[in-house]
Amino acid sequence: MPGVTAASGRGLPSIARLAASWGVDYDHESKGIWFRLTRPGPEPEEPPTDDFARRPGFPVRPDPAGTDATTSAAPSAGRPGRTPADPGWGAPEVDPATARRPAGGPGAPNGSRSHHTDGTAAARAAVHKPARGSGAPTVRRSEPPALPAASDRLLRTPAGVESLEDALSSVRDLLHAEGAAVLLTERDGTLVVAASAGLTTEPGPDELSVVNLGPDARAGAPWIAADASDPVAAALRARSMAAAPLESQGRLTGLVVAVSAEPGRFDPADAARLGRIAEEMALSLEKARVGELERSWRGWLSFVAEASDLLAGTLDQERTMALVAQLVVPRLATWCAVYTDTDAGPPALAYVWHADETRADALRAQLDRAAQGPRPDTPGPWYGLAEVTGPDVAGTVFAFPLVARGRRIGALVIGRPVGDRFPRSAIELAEELSRRAALAVDNARLYSAQTAMSSALQRSLLPPDVPDIPGLEVAVVYEPAGEGSEVGGDFYDVFECPEREGGPGGPPVTGPVDRWRFAIGDVCGTGPQAAAVTGLARHALRILAAEELPVPGVLARLNRLILGEGERGRLLTLLHGEITPRPGRDGVTIALTSAGHPPALILDPDGTVHEVGTAQPLLGVFDDVDFHADTVELRRGQVLLCVTDGVTERRHGGRLLGDDAGLERLLAGCAGLSAGAVAARIQRVVRDFGPEPSNDDVALIVLRAS
Repeated sequence: MPGVTAASGRGLPSIARLAASWGVDYDHESKGIWFRLTRPGPEPEEPPTDDFARRPGFPVRPDPAGTDATTSAAPSAGRPGRTPADPGWGAPEVDPATARRPAGGPGAPNGSRSHHTDGTAAARAAVHKPARGSGAPTVRRSEPPALPAASDRLLRTPAGVESLEDALSSVRDLLHAEGAAVLLTERDGTLVVAASAGLTTEPGPDELSVVNLGPDARAGAPWIAADASDPVAAALRARSMAAAPLESQGRLTGLVVAVSAEPGRFDPADAARLGRIAEEMALSLEKARVGELERSWRGWLSFVAEASDLLAGTLDQERTMALVAQLVVPRLATWCAVYTDTDAGPPALAYVWHADETRADALRAQLDRAAQGPRPDTPGPWYGLAEVTGPDVAGTVFAFPLVARGRRIGALVIGRPVGDRFPRSAIELAEELSRRAALAVDNARLYSAQTAMSSALQRSLLPPDVPDIPGLEVAVVYEPAGEGSEVGGDFYDVFECPEREGGPGGPPVTGPVDRWRFAIGDVCGTGPQAAAVTGLARHALRILAAEELPVPGVLARLNRLILGEGERGRLLTLLHGEITPRPGRDGVTIALTSAGHPPALILDPDGTVHEVGTAQPLLGVFDDVDFHADTVELRRGQVLLCVTDGVTERRHGGRLLGDDAGLERLLAGCAGLSAGAVAARIQRVVRDFGPEPSNDDVALIVLRAS
């Protein structure tokens, strides 16, 4: 935790220490933190009704009939009483991060809905109070497990749920049944309870399937069961039952059933009446389901479009993988992991994200212990985590290959807790997102590789450290134009020129060095093409200086080299000089040649500024140019400033920094400063001169005799 005097920084550390669970939600424009604090003392009689407690992930099983959804010791009016020994379910304890999914989309839990501004809808779990008149305390129970709310066919809008409740009330009143339910068929043929009233129990996951139905159901006719031998009656723990199929365009979409605890409770007339109700319900239910499906997919299309925009907005590989996981959680899954394939060995776990931050580290540790990382060729279940934790803990896990440009680069793994299935729509959406994520990750990987290669090549063009020159302070500034560039068309260099034994090409003479060279140049243009000429010029300067050519001879040879490049050659302005100490340590003598470069300036200790050197042709234009050197005496306290046109031509509107002797006035104000201070002041003025960043490279060398 931050210290007691810290002004900030206590937010997330406080949550991590105090909260039982917490997590982060991201959308296109904002970031939100949720957390759950455990209330000390005994369990309250009523669940809290604040907005946070109504978040998805704190589900209390909704009772469509409006009666007590929790186990009660006293009977409720109009229905059989239940005791704690009964097999009925109460309000199961569910991890608060498991069910936070968008409404109208896959996996949203039952309950009311609130729509977000991003086009998706967020589900809020219903919070129920004890039944009126029961007077019994609320008892939290966890057995049997609640049915997963992850269904493609369940109605979720308040209007749809209300129509189901009204229909079930009509069934119970018409048939005088103790309970009624609507079962809907999933794509895999299983039957799930869409709504129920008066039931003491409901079937568990995968307990009912279309293949278990009798011939009457398959023929589309209502039927009755006088005992529990019927599979539907057995699953609902009923001793007698009347049922009728729900059909739409010749397809069996579900069942409507009435149940009783008495054997032989219903007769064929009850089945016929239920069949007429089913005919009316089938059309309205299918119409409501199609409407919800259309709204759901509109929301998901909006989500996919937003995800595509976010993935296209970054070219950082690690950030892209983190963004992929944060897009999946909690919209599609409780947790997500991104793996990247390696040339040798198992896939590497690159990023892990859990809806509950307190469980992320444990999840990463479990995934690290998996013997074999996922290498899926097609989307499907992955059992690597179950091998580590066991199937009762791993939950439902799916893996999707990340394939880009015909090559697999990794895998996307998503999971939900035990009992929470992935609907087909969530799998299809995750598959689509994995394809887009694969391209985004591969683009980021390629960009990172190219950037690393470019940076390595650019760094090779930069000179090493500036050498120490006795009696002379040296300061340099270099700022290339363009984002991500380390070198451009401007360059500088300061290096030693030791004498050679036996003439040029021989080994350096031992002893102190008494000659140094410096250069500052500007290649026409910016970017990689200019940088190529920069590398040629800088390395050629050192090689030619090692041949002990005088300064004019170096420029003449370099001019021929640039002309020999043909169309690849660029115009080059260059200021090149050789430094030798003056007798008695009274400054230095500089042999200076200016080839089309802005003239060097000398600042005297009294603040006077004047130009030195004569202008000569720039390089890369004329052949057989006869260059010559000017001798400059730099005495103690004097400053020599050499700049590129990125300084003098720094623009603010229609005005340049060098207009009306602007650079001279700026340098005159630096009297008495060290070389480093002069360089820093000029650099700051250049940056602040215009409101926009400079679009030209900037380089300068400051030499001060001390």
